[in-house]
Amino acid sequence: MVAFLRLALRRLAMMPVMILGIALLVFVVLQFSPADPAYNALGDSASPQARAAFAEAHGLNDPLPVRYFDFLGRLVQGDLGMTVPPSQPVAIRIVTAFPLTLQLTLLGLALAIVLALALGVTSAMYRDRWPDQVFRVVSMAGIALPSFWLGVLLIQQFALNTPLFPTGGYVNPADSFTGWLHSMALPAVSLALPVAASLARLIRTSMVAELDRDYVRTARGSGLPPSLIVRSVLRNALVTPLTVLGVKVGYLLSGAVVIEAIFDLPGMGKLILEGVTGGDVALVQGTVLTIAIAFLVVNVVVDLLYLLVNPRIRTV
Repeated sequence: MVAFLRLALRRLAMMPVMILGIALLVFVVLQFSPADPAYNALGDSASPQARAAFAEAHGLNDPLPVRYFDFLGRLVQGDLGMTVPPSQPVAIRIVTAFPLTLQLTLLGLALAIVLALALGVTSAMYRDRWPDQVFRVVSMAGIALPSFWLGVLLIQQFALNTPLFPTGGYVNPADSFTGWLHSMALPAVSLALPVAASLARLIRTSMVAELDRDYVRTARGSGLPPSLIVRSVLRNALVTPLTVLGVKVGYLLSGAVVIEAIFDLPGMGKLILEGVTGGDVALVQGTVLTIAIAFLVVNVVVDLLYLLVNPRIRTV
């Protein structure tokens, strides 16, 4: 336990440093944006003198390091700037939109884990037989299939040709939980299937390796129930897939941004699209930074879970 706490504190201590690095990268990259904050804020009818006064008042003429440290100071206070007129705090827009992206990500993750476990375990138990062969073909197709293209196909088939689900829109779960599930079903499926296919292949490979170990043969020879053997094997086999789960959650987060645009969901994807098309640097900066920090937090949590399920790494 002491070793686990030491490693956990080490991971947590690195978070502020990594957040500073993320903030620096996002800030510097967006400084090369062709969008003019003064033009966006004042409109195309503003005079050059008004734009110059705006740039001076908001520190746009300061050197890059000065602007970065000013940005960090405001970031610590939760100030991500203002959107272009009609002006609103970027933080308020993100607080409104991020819960939907989080809902879609978690729903897609839950669906991906269930499908991956079912397919991976079944394929490993029927190794080199027809269920395994079918799984290999299906998993390769799932990995190669982009989530945004899958979303378009699902809309075409299950919303237009067979109107079982809406083509887009969002229902708040507080208003109707069934309506929420109905509106999130197609986005979650299109987001989850590629991740499920990739995770299932990892689970199958790990399960096959564990099933060939001596302790499994000993357990079978001792007459232990197959269900107990499978549970023990699965627990050991999940250590490897867990190491990539953080990356997969990051993929789900970034994929959710694209899926939201396809299904017209008012999440972070809509904010990023609005910021890019409107030249709103503050909005793009705030949303990208939020998603990047969320990805970092998820990876730290997964690292801690990995430490819990794999005691051997605690000695490192």
